[in-house]
Amino acid sequence: MKIYNTITRKTEEFVTHEPNLVKMYVCGVTVYNDAHVGHAMSALVFDIIRRYLMYRGYEVKYVMNYTDVDDKIINRANELGVPPLELSNRYIEDYARDLQSLNVLPATSNPQVSKTIPLIIQFIAGLIEKGHAYAASNGDVYFRVTSDEDYGRLSGRKLEDMQAGARIEVGEAKDHPMDFALWKAAKEGEISWDSPWGKGRPGWHIECSAMNLAELGEQIDIHGGGNDLIFPHHENEIAQSECYTGKEFSRYWVHNGMLQLGGEKMSKSLGNIVSIKEFLSKREADVMRMLVLNGTYRAPLLFNNDTLDAAEKNVARLKSGLKPASPSAKGLAPEAESTLKSAAESAKANFIEAMDNDFNTAGAIAALFELVKMINTARDNGATQAQIQPAQESFRELSNVLGLKLEDKQGSEGADAFINLLIEVRGEVRKQKLWAMSDLIRDRLKELGVTLEDSKDGTTWKWS
Repeated sequence: MKIYNTITRKTEEFVTHEPNLVKMYVCGVTVYNDAHVGHAMSALVFDIIRRYLMYRGYEVKYVMNYTDVDDKIINRANELGVPPLELSNRYIEDYARDLQSLNVLPATSNPQVSKTIPLIIQFIAGLIEKGHAYAASNGDVYFRVTSDEDYGRLSGRKLEDMQAGARIEVGEAKDHPMDFALWKAAKEGEISWDSPWGKGRPGWHIECSAMNLAELGEQIDIHGGGNDLIFPHHENEIAQSECYTGKEFSRYWVHNGMLQLGGEKMSKSLGNIVSIKEFLSKREADVMRMLVLNGTYRAPLLFNNDTLDAAEKNVARLKSGLKPASPSAKGLAPEAESTLKSAAESAKANFIEAMDNDFNTAGAIAALFELVKMINTARDNGATQAQIQPAQESFRELSNVLGLKLEDKQGSEGADAFINLLIEVRGEVRKQKLWAMSDLIRDRLKELGVTLEDSKDGTTWKWS
């Protein structure tokens, strides 16, 4: 298996620190408002990666944090007149429900900043002791970027170039313009904690380093997030983590591209937000997942009605592969049945080959489409359910790896079985030339949204 590594800018062989174990940390959301479909894209990308690693036999310890202490949270809480942690907990619960609706697997753990304060303080104290951080005169604590000779290697930036465009803001007491806050002195009315440097709260970057250390230890295999986090967030995480432990922080850095609406990144600051709840009120969760699967996870993803309609059609196309055979089907010849079996084996091999190549989901979906085509052709040629069942089971196995549910909102296994029974009864009625009864069954099913299609090979049905 090969994976693209942002820090080396190369596609590399995937080798974990411990055999068959993947330690994976993904930056979660800052919980101050409803999560949007841009958040959904990132969550789906890493859910698909996680599911595939599990399919390939790895145990995956998957950590996704919640940033529940932040300027945005404090400002929004003040606007609404509620305590910051009360606000953030409300949105944590909302986002967890959103992820469940999107069929995203629950994380192994979801650490929160507010519950990691003692370790954050210990972490900062350790950096000061090692000479990588300093307490400033204004009560803040800063990381000393000049103490890390490798600073900038993730983003490919040089410190001297960064310094040229940087300046020290009023009220800051930095030694260097690029030094970043590890601890912020408390302002009046803000949530704060006691520390050796006075009351205050953590800076953004130190939070993830400490939560990662608490949940996964000093070294991990994959660190993920959107590519908008490469600088400064992930750059600063590397600097402070490696200066604290003296060890490589993450072996692989994996970043997803941004969701774009009308050519622009989707963000609250631009006001072009579509919330996850709003999306799910209009489209199936599989449509959002298919939109992600159709693309390349590292590239920008266009979100509009055209791309969503295309994704919806692709979902319907996949669902057709699960349609049952006609109860009156005569069956395939042995050579045709063997061809279908070979198609299922080829689809699985092509699926794995694609996903092993840096999680090429578009290639994996192409393999599924080819299998669906073979299943549908076999069904149309009179295959029995017993003959198409093995291929459908292979298809279901692979689609599950991608997190696709492929459920028909109108139907269920029980409903499908009952419809097939009615078709069988109707077939017996037609043999007795009771045409009025046959038409009554057809018409009543039509009223329920089920269309029957009669042919010389028997009767099939579909939701209309």
